[in-house]
This record gives sequence, C-alpha cells and structure tokens, in this order.
Amino acid sequence: MDHYKKIASAIQFIQKHSTSQPELEEIAKSVNLSPFHFQRLFTEWAGVSPKQFLQYLTLQNAKSILSKPESTLFDAAFETGLSGTGRLHDLFVKIEGMTPGEYKNGGENLTIRYSFQKSDFGDYLVASTEKGICNLYFYDISKDQILSELYSQWNHAHLVQKQDENQDRVIRFFDKTLTDRDKIKLHMRGTDFQIKVWEALLKIPEGSLSSYSAIANSIEQENASRAVGTAIGKNPVGYLIPCHRVIKNTGGIGEYRWGSERKAAMIGWERTKTEVFQT
Repeated sequence: MDHYKKIASAIQFIQKHSTSQPELEEIAKSVNLSPFHFQRLFTEWAGVSPKQFLQYLTLQNAKSILSKPESTLFDAAFETGLSGTGRLHDLFVKIEGMTPGEYKNGGENLTIRYSFQKSDFGDYLVASTEKGICNLYFYDISKDQILSELYSQWNHAHLVQKQDENQDRVIRFFDKTLTDRDKIKLHMRGTDFQIKVWEALLKIPEGSLSSYSAIANSIEQENASRAVGTAIGKNPVGYLIPCHRVIKNTGGIGEYRWGSERKAAMIGWERTKTEVFQT
C-alpha cells in the first residue's frame, strides 16, 4: 500500500510534463526507480502498464466518458458492479443526516472514534459515530495535522482513538474483503442541500465520470453548478462518497480536496478495472 506514494509522484510528474509525452525511462527516473522496477510496481498497483493507465487520464478520454448519457443521468438507483472486487456500488451505502441540533452544535454529546489506516490511495484517517462513518480524510501531512482538522469540525464532540465495527467495514472495503452482507452506513453532518449532492455522487458508477452541471441537473437545481461545486468540495468522506468522479465540463480533472494527483490516480485506477471487466 505504501507503493501509492511512488505512483502518486509518477502521476504528478506525468501531468506536469504531459505535453512532452515522457517515456517510461524518464518517468521511472523521476521516482528514483529503474524502468523495469517501475513498470512492475506500476502494473502491480494499477493492473495495467503505465502507458495504458495514462490513456485513461487524457482529456480526450475524459470527454468521451462525459459524452455518454449514462455518465450524466441518475435515473437508476445504485449501479451493479463487479462481484468480488470491493466496488462501492456492490454495496448499499446509506447516508443518514445528523439532526439539526447535532449539525449546529458541532457534535456536542457525540462520541466520535477514529483510527489511522492505509489504502491503495495512501494513508487515511477514518472517524465514526455509533450510527456510521462521519469522516474519511486522505492525508500526506502528519497525523497531528490531519487530526487537528477532524477536531476543528467536531469542536464540541468527544473524540477518542479507537477502531470500531463501522471502521472495520471500511478497512475491509479497501482490502476488497467486504462481503455482500456487509453494509456501510454514513452519518453525515451537512445541510439538506449538501446531503442531496452527496447522495447524487453515490449514483455515479465506478469507471464513469460526471460534471458539476450534470449533478446540478440531477437534483433539479439546474442553475446551481457553483453551489454544487462547493458542496462537493466539502464532502467529508473521501472515496466512499466518490466526489473524485466529478470533473469539469471541458474534461479537465479539476481540483480535489485531497490532491489532484490522488484524484487522477482514483479515476485511472477505476477506469482500468472497468475496462478489464468489459474486455
């Protein structure tokens, strides 16, 4: 799982030098690995070669995905994914909003448990109440720094470092050992509008992309693309609520709360899994 840091650095290098189309040797050198070792490491992480992976991150590919109706329409409920791969839409993920009182008082009288974990996309902090997951933050900073971010959101809650059953399900999800009987529940602190946006994000199939305007249309707020973008930027649960699947109408990757290279890694990784299944 620590391999992600090398992969993220390689993706960052490729994005910076995309116009020159760097060769394998040049990319490998940027992360201090031999071409052979880098190719093997990358293929182990992504399931495809670096060259194939990069095809999924091109502007043309993003535009082609956005042009498909199923990438922007939310008629269906959760899409059916691949059995046994740990996909989010194999599961039933339910968002429960906090009460108005809990929302306003910063979690007063709530006990929030948290733990530090690792995934294919780097280190993350996961936090939960008795009802479900309330935060999942990826981080490249120190544990103390990311923990202070959690404390700032829950300034009146009682926070304790402890792993619970809700967090165990998330760990199994990333380890791809979650069973069909397991359910991931989210206990979210947000406005009615934000929760509506986050629910819409859950309906974007893995391997597909959507745009801010498409999300706005799906919740019948056609003129609220900017507000939708703000709500997406405040998503407190990384990856499980797939805000990384929302890009610009032009096909550009766009910003991401936990780093644009991480967003690119998630998009490319998911796309490779979808293509492998389809072929």
